[in-house]
Amino acid sequence: MDHAASSLASGGHPLIDIDGTVFIQFALFLVMYVVANKMLFQPYLALRERRRAGIEGARAEAERMTAEADAKLADYEKQLAVARAKGNDEGRKLRGDAAAHEKDVTEKARNAAQKAIHDAQTSMRAQTEAARAELLPAANALAAQMATKLLGREVQ
Repeated sequence: MDHAASSLASGGHPLIDIDGTVFIQFALFLVMYVVANKMLFQPYLALRERRRAGIEGARAEAERMTAEADAKLADYEKQLAVARAKGNDEGRKLRGDAAAHEKDVTEKARNAAQKAIHDAQTSMRAQTEAARAELLPAANALAAQMATKLLGREVQ
C-alpha cells in the first residue's frame, strides 16, 4: 500500500487512464457487437424461434390428431352400438320366427297324429263290427252246439 499511496501522492499514473484509446476501444466494441449480433445472436435467436414454433406446431398437430382420433373412436362406438342393436333385433326376430315355425310344425304334427289316431280308431271299430258280424252267427251256432253237448238234448 505504501507504493500505491506514494505513486498517487507523487503524481504518478492512475490505474485507469482515460485518453483517446477509449474511443478506439468503444469503436471496436461497436464493431464486435454488430458482427456478433449479425453472425451469432440473430441466428441463435432465429433458431430458438424456429424450434419454439416447431414444438408449438407439433403440439397443435398432436392435439388435432388426438381430437380426430377421439371423434373417430366415438363414431366407431356409435356404429358398434347400432350394429349390436341391429344384431339383437335380428336375433329376436329370428327367435320369434323360429318359435312360430316350431309352433306351426308342432300343430301340424299334433293334427296329423290326431287324424291318424282317429283313422285308426275308425278302422278298428269297422274291423270290430265286421268281425262281430262275421263271428256272431258262428258264436250262436257254437253256443247252441255246446249247450246241446252239455245238456245232452237239443237246444234252440
